[in-house]
Amino acid sequence: MRLVRFRHGDRIATGHVEGDFVRPLQGSFFEGPVPTGEEIPLSSVRLLAPVLPSKVIAVGKNYVEPAEEMGGTVPDEPVIFLKPSASVIGPGDGIPYPSTSQQVDHEGELAVVIGRLARRVRAEEAGAVILGYTCANDVTARDLQRRDGQWARAKGFDGFCPLGPWIQSEVDGIDLAIETRLNGEVRQSARTSQMAFGAGALVEFVSRVMTLLPGDVILTGTPAGVGPMQVGDRVEVEIEGIGTLANEVVDGG
Repeated sequence: MRLVRFRHGDRIATGHVEGDFVRPLQGSFFEGPVPTGEEIPLSSVRLLAPVLPSKVIAVGKNYVEPAEEMGGTVPDEPVIFLKPSASVIGPGDGIPYPSTSQQVDHEGELAVVIGRLARRVRAEEAGAVILGYTCANDVTARDLQRRDGQWARAKGFDGFCPLGPWIQSEVDGIDLAIETRLNGEVRQSARTSQMAFGAGALVEFVSRVMTLLPGDVILTGTPAGVGPMQVGDRVEVEIEGIGTLANEVVDGG
């Protein structure tokens, strides 16, 4: 099931996509939503970020090749960091290129969406707390990352966490093809089975550090091929069985 947040006229609602239509739901994805019985053409709505998380937990160096690109190896346990909730934008929204950076990179990733409160969850039980998966772009001001020595500013600008186009609740995230394209040219191509730590292991690790709330997002790391974007570029993250997240880079001032 493809779960969406959308705008239709002045209304913002949740729903699920069936074919060329959106069927709105009454309530959130996390509170037993009830179908309203409406049917709205998909072409007439604007898709929004599928969730508004309280926090985004991201994972670094979770694929072997990009870890080596950064001059290291895959660590013995996940390396996690936070992106602020204000960094989240949806499909079609502009990724702002801040004037304080000279290199803003794309990082296509599989995102795990948490569906219920989760604390100290075992990996083999993680499926019970995962609502589904979506596409993500862990946008990074690479020069600021190198300069600062820690990642909060480089990863935390408003608009630096595109998510979408929807949450796919009926897909297994273990072995999916993931591809990032810049202006139609493939820049990243891998399978999620190449991750050192899969979704279950990440849910276990993170939930032993902090309580995960419904709607929270875990970004699972990016494969090799990260690279710079420029104002006017179009970046697409496509994941097998989920869909394509597309955004353009805009002047962030």
